Amino acid sequence: MTLTKADIVREVYMRHDDITKAQASNAVESFLNLAKAVLISGDDLLLSGFGKFNVRNKKERKGRNPQTGSELMLSSRRVVTFSPSGILRAKVNEQ
Repeated sequence: MTLTKADIVREVYMRHDDITKAQASNAVESFLNLAKAVLISGDDLLLSGFGKFNVRNKKERKGRNPQTGSELMLSSRRVVTFSPSGILRAKVNEQ
């Protein structure tokens, strides 16, 4: 099952009796906007106990079209990578 943003809002709302669904939605949106802004600026995002999101620069490189086999140059770009924390890794591997 995929966890959607709506699912996250619903869980935040259900776990906190003192907030409305609109406030839960605003909190989730605020966090996601902050996370996006940090990553867009090129900084890393560290969530203790969860993991670290890194922005990495990839150089221009040769590639190949798998359908035609023709070679082409892939442009340089930035990618976001995720490294889980040791705590998260251990909990995922328990099951």
